[in-house]
Amino acid sequence: MKGDIKRIAMLSTHGYFDPVPVLGRTDTGGQVVYVLELAKALSKTGIKVDIYTRWFDKNKPQLDPVPGFPDVNVIRISAGPWEFIPKEKIYDVLPELSDNMLRYIRDNELDYDLFHGHYIDAGIVSLNVAEALKKPAFFTAHSIGAWKKDQMGGDEAEMEERFNFKYRIAEEIRVFKNINAQSVTSIVQLEKINELYNFFADNIAIIPPGVDVHHFKPVSSDEADISLDLPEKYIYCISRIDSNKGHDFLLRAFDIVRKKLKDVDLVIGGGSPNPKDREKEVFDKMNQIIEECGMQNRGHILGYVPDELMAPYYRRAELFVLPSLFEPFGMTTQEAMACGTPVVASKYGGIRTVLENGIDGMLVDPSDAEEFAGIMIKILTDKKLRRKLSEEGYKTVHREFSWEAIADKFLKFYREYM
Repeated sequence: MKGDIKRIAMLSTHGYFDPVPVLGRTDTGGQVVYVLELAKALSKTGIKVDIYTRWFDKNKPQLDPVPGFPDVNVIRISAGPWEFIPKEKIYDVLPELSDNMLRYIRDNELDYDLFHGHYIDAGIVSLNVAEALKKPAFFTAHSIGAWKKDQMGGDEAEMEERFNFKYRIAEEIRVFKNINAQSVTSIVQLEKINELYNFFADNIAIIPPGVDVHHFKPVSSDEADISLDLPEKYIYCISRIDSNKGHDFLLRAFDIVRKKLKDVDLVIGGGSPNPKDREKEVFDKMNQIIEECGMQNRGHILGYVPDELMAPYYRRAELFVLPSLFEPFGMTTQEAMACGTPVVASKYGGIRTVLENGIDGMLVDPSDAEEFAGIMIKILTDKKLRRKLSEEGYKTVHREFSWEAIADKFLKFYREYM
């Protein structure tokens, strides 16, 4: 069956997409990792994968190979002005992006067996290009607009101005109806599509994100881990810096933890090397809470974390927390689990379908500061529970979520609906 799919076009059209990504910049997080790792795993089966993204920086080459993977390339396609456009505002340039991508494919005589769009903007372009070339098109939403709108609340006019929800939701429905098939990351996401879009179809597969178990792993007995300028004992959180990531909930809960446990600090990582205004606003709010609570010596905001420190920071932590109210999945929890670190995650995110509460992780309502703090304190003070969560979490990730296992699931998915 290997010879039936020879070349795949992946699309991830927003954010800063590089062969070696600098994570934490605006719109540049787990989805970039997801697409790159899936492409790499598929290439190990002998399939060539090209990842198309928007070209907005003239200093970047149009064709950018992924190091160590000769069959994987990032291909940048120009559209609109030579400047970054946030994903909420990118829709106006998508017709031009589709046309220019088609021209590139034809000029270079490329023949793809299928197109796979990631997030709604890339889903729109995938449909356009696949239809023109009479090829199958697949879609993975990663995040769905109606769910994000439902979870975030706020002033409706302000939220509409900021996130462009009406257009996004209308386009999501159109893509759902016209795609060959789509994957969702969890049963929760499928339920939300049914509930919020009144959309039901038999061409939806649940395929969770994977984790690079060769990179994210516990420190071995003969391995000297990197020296880190961090507290001796700390709770760890890393994510993109955005208003929906729940950092405020975490800080309020930690204020309770620190008063009961004097030897554990909180470390929050994430963000771009050069934060934009949106990130700065979130950092300012976090620092305001730290100052308000008087925990300047116990709460540490790191900002951008380079790739070489990702695994060591997970490994050294006493536990990892995912506090966001809105989170379609949450790949950072799997990375922490692969490193043998116990995890506490929001019970409202897609990760709840992966974790068995009390067995390989703990689920909480992050907006309930007392509940959130209580679970963290329990793990930190119960060595037996902490060891159990660590061991079972590691087993779960290796059994179900290596990228090789996820690539196999996608190949079966493609073949079923091509």
